[in-house]
Amino acid sequence: MSKVNRNRKKKRTWLRVTGVLALVFLIGACAYLFSIYTDVSRAVETMHEPIDRKNSDKQKPELVSAEESVETQNKSREPFSVLLLGVDARPGDKGRSDTMIVMTVNPELNSTKMVSIPRDTRTQIVGKGFEDKINHAYAFGGPTMAVETVENFLDIPIDYYVQVNMEGFKDIVNAVGGVTVTNDLTFTEGGHDFNQGKIDLNGEEALAYVRMRKEDPNGDFGRQQRQRQVIQGVINEGRSLSSITKLDEILDALSNNVKTNMTLREMADFQKNYRSASKDLQQIQLQGAGTTIDKIYYQVFSEEEILAVQNKLKTHLEHSESTPASTPN
Repeated sequence: MSKVNRNRKKKRTWLRVTGVLALVFLIGACAYLFSIYTDVSRAVETMHEPIDRKNSDKQKPELVSAEESVETQNKSREPFSVLLLGVDARPGDKGRSDTMIVMTVNPELNSTKMVSIPRDTRTQIVGKGFEDKINHAYAFGGPTMAVETVENFLDIPIDYYVQVNMEGFKDIVNAVGGVTVTNDLTFTEGGHDFNQGKIDLNGEEALAYVRMRKEDPNGDFGRQQRQRQVIQGVINEGRSLSSITKLDEILDALSNNVKTNMTLREMADFQKNYRSASKDLQQIQLQGAGTTIDKIYYQVFSEEEILAVQNKLKTHLEHSESTPASTPN
């Protein structure tokens, strides 16, 4: 066999080997992607828990398929809102929503606003016809009554809710690899010491960090700030590239501890079209005072304070490329 023929044979053999390796790699990649999709679908199915919103005028973002035009897709990038419920469930009792945080997300402004509602806030409980602590709405009627009561309190539509078991919250923090926060108060809680400055927290430490309020001169308001810090930390870690390697652990933690009315398609849309909005997370604090009514402690806010917060959230939800922002009163 001539040298030229030998070289041709070697070249054909190399091409065949390369082709087989490429095919094996492609099959493996497809299998991996399918397994991820399957795992994600299974986790979302476990988390998915719709609520009865027949009487609500809320408007969900209109989602589009990949085949639709860019112009149509841009129109789908509407602001939306989420109510985060941190629930301490108890055996034989659905528990109370000790943490209530509303987030408004605007993809055109590339920003997210986050406001904590103190659990002792006195307000009208929708569906009950009387005023009570706002966290009792969940105890009375689950996420549906909690959503409707918060809608009434803030005068904005709540598009989605995300309910998190607070005991399992530590699993979520551990799944993303822990969080980093800037602590402005030295204290001890649950056997953990927290120093001032930037600190790294694992799940158990994060749970103790967000629960402390007795040593805080700002009481529940200080606790709310720490809750928002940790949630922001989870969001930051969750959107990082390193979270891909922790996918299985993250999915397990979410499926075991989270309930939401979001669908897989909606989550995929938010990941694709709203991701940049999480980079600018602005915190809003309701300013009120504690008072005792009929021997029960409440947080009470003036009409002016509530209106100011309502206007901030309304402006954020209404503003888009086609809608100029209004000026809050």
